[in-house]
Amino acid sequence: QVQLRESGGGLVQAGDSLRLSCAASGSIYRIDSMGWYRQAPGKQRELVAAITRADMTNYADSVKGRFTISRDNAKTTVYLQMSSLKPGDTAVYYCHGLIWAVELTQPINYWGQGTQVTVSS
Repeated sequence: QVQLRESGGGLVQAGDSLRLSCAASGSIYRIDSMGWYRQAPGKQRELVAAITRADMTNYADSVKGRFTISRDNAKTTVYLQMSSLKPGDTAVYYCHGLIWAVELTQPINYWGQGTQVTVSS
C-alpha cells in the first residue's frame, strides 16, 4: 500500500509565504510524477503544480512566478513553496502521486488527505 502524507498548511496573510510538504511511503516501486492540486469551496479541483520523474515541471498560470515545486534527492517527498500568497489561493491543497506500487502492472493515482491553506486579506 502507498500513502501520501501532507503537512504545512495554515492561516497566513496576503503577501506571506508558506511551504507544503508531501511524503510518499509504502510499497513503492517507482514514482512517475508528484504534484499538488487545490479545491476551493464551490469549485472544481485544479492542478497547481507537478513535477515528473525527469524533473519536468508544470504550473497553473495563476501561480507561475509565485509557487515553486521541488522534491528531495530520494524523490519521495515533494514540496510546494508558495510566495506572495493571495486570498484567491485559499483552498484545500491535495498532494497527488502517479505511482507504481510493488507487484502492480500499472501506475495508480494516489491522493493525500488534503491540507487547508487560508490566506486572509
